[in-house]
Amino acid sequence: MSQQLPPCPECAGEYTYEEGDLLVCPMCAHEWVETADDATPAAVIKDAVGNILQEGDRVSIVKSLKVKGGGAIKIGTKVTGIHLLEEPVDGHDIEAKVPGFGHLRLKSSVVKKA
Repeated sequence: MSQQLPPCPECAGEYTYEEGDLLVCPMCAHEWVETADDATPAAVIKDAVGNILQEGDRVSIVKSLKVKGGGAIKIGTKVTGIHLLEEPVDGHDIEAKVPGFGHLRLKSSVVKKA
């Protein structure tokens, strides 16, 4: 192997390997895409069933969610135009405008690509 693969950006593990277009760390199971300029690799964000999410995707909620301040987001609520966060906030890695609730942060584990 003539090409040196970068260490994992999450745990700095040195045993990364390629799986298709993704780089994978066997130590922490982190997956990411190597950027063209090799500066900072972009993290891969997957939905509840393993589909890779992209900026602007359309998703639906797969689990009822209680919202601080009252109310709940029901299963099946459609959310359009998601924004993927570069740095997750308290485990929330998606921002989106949810109908009836406004602009919220969501975890990718509670959405499914539509």
